[in-house]
Amino acid sequence: MGPQILPLSCSSQLLAASAAQPKSKKTLAKPNMRNIVVVDGVRIPFLLSGTSYKDLMPHDLARAALLGLLQRTNVPKEVVDYIIFGTVIQEVKTSNVAREAALGAGFSDKTPAHTVTMACISSNQAMTTAVGLIASGQSDVVVAGGVELMSDVPIRHSRKMRKMMLDLNKAKTLGQRLSLLSKFRLNFLSPELPAVAEFSTSETMGHSADRLAAAFAVSRLEQDEYALRSHSLAKKAQDEGLLSDVVPFKVPGKDTVTKDNGIRPSSLEQLAKLKPAFIKPYGTVTAANSSFLTDGASAMLIMAEDKALALGYKPKAYLRDFVYVSQDPKDQLLLGPTYATPKVLEKAGLTMTDIDVFEFHEAFSGQILANFKAMDSDWFAQNYMGRKTKVGLLPLEKFNIWGGSLSLGHPFGATGCRLVMAAANRLRKDGGQYGLVAACAAGGQGHAMIVEAYPK
Repeated sequence: MGPQILPLSCSSQLLAASAAQPKSKKTLAKPNMRNIVVVDGVRIPFLLSGTSYKDLMPHDLARAALLGLLQRTNVPKEVVDYIIFGTVIQEVKTSNVAREAALGAGFSDKTPAHTVTMACISSNQAMTTAVGLIASGQSDVVVAGGVELMSDVPIRHSRKMRKMMLDLNKAKTLGQRLSLLSKFRLNFLSPELPAVAEFSTSETMGHSADRLAAAFAVSRLEQDEYALRSHSLAKKAQDEGLLSDVVPFKVPGKDTVTKDNGIRPSSLEQLAKLKPAFIKPYGTVTAANSSFLTDGASAMLIMAEDKALALGYKPKAYLRDFVYVSQDPKDQLLLGPTYATPKVLEKAGLTMTDIDVFEFHEAFSGQILANFKAMDSDWFAQNYMGRKTKVGLLPLEKFNIWGGSLSLGHPFGATGCRLVMAAANRLRKDGGQYGLVAACAAGGQGHAMIVEAYPK
């Protein structure tokens, strides 16, 4: 982290001193409720779309994550009661990708599996569904994960063309077929491309992020500085071997992939040269300060604590309170973390100062910095959140210090598990007790969860 990033973390020296003091705090165990633990979690390297994974299918990536998890934990396959995966852009052939991946990874065909979708918080939903299954006593051992393959997305024929093809399929006589074909027009052939846009507003997410940055007066320089911070910290974590959740993946017919390939620390001068990507020519959101299209998959082994101990495991962390929030998808699309953070803290009876590790999803630099400003604003709290006082300023020296989605990559369906494992691994390394994971998602939704370190 060079001096060019100092403006962001001017208070870090003061706070680093206080952060070093060990403090033992209450645990968040609830009476009459099972403790739920993460035994471990892995992910295959997150790659820029169009690179080494480009010829695979989503279930290939998900299977690789599951195999990595089996290897890492040695969990007997027959112990797993249920498997849940999150994904956003579905491959039509494998709409229940969790099931196909589980069969491919050699799990018992008697282990049920389902797939959930909730935009960028799909694997968060997979994890919390696992928590629900275990807490209610339905299951003891659940694998939760997520996958996304942006290298190949379903591109559809136009509605008119689809209708014509379906009608042709039903036509009985040559006359009926010819009559249908006579209605064909060349514009039927224009394809429908999927877009990262809101269905309800038709606005692309980058455009919304740019408006959000403007609304909170987040400058282009601040966004570029934050992106540089993310890439620099990710590079440092990668070089120091801290990204221990990454498992190698031998790509069929290609080499073994061992590390994320989207981390590219640059300089503010280089970043400043980029043109706005969405609102031209005055916008502040660029390709470099946005998360990139990514291929990847993640998987976690979640158990009831008593079951994990009976099987001889040393868990990494407890999964504690969590919340989901929803706001207006037009003007508050990416403010999920601001709304979810105070709710989950109140639910757990914690304050911002109790949190040792923050792991937030970085969709755009502008989105992260707008959330910082919203959380530090009494005015926003009073006028939009129905709160008397602001949520509080996030301490940067505890925030995404091993990089984030801007640098490590963001396979939509897989990021949630990465965030939780990063929080768990950071708590374990630095001896903290509580981590807070938060993310925004398309549809104006958001999620936050408390992760508690498992006592050594």
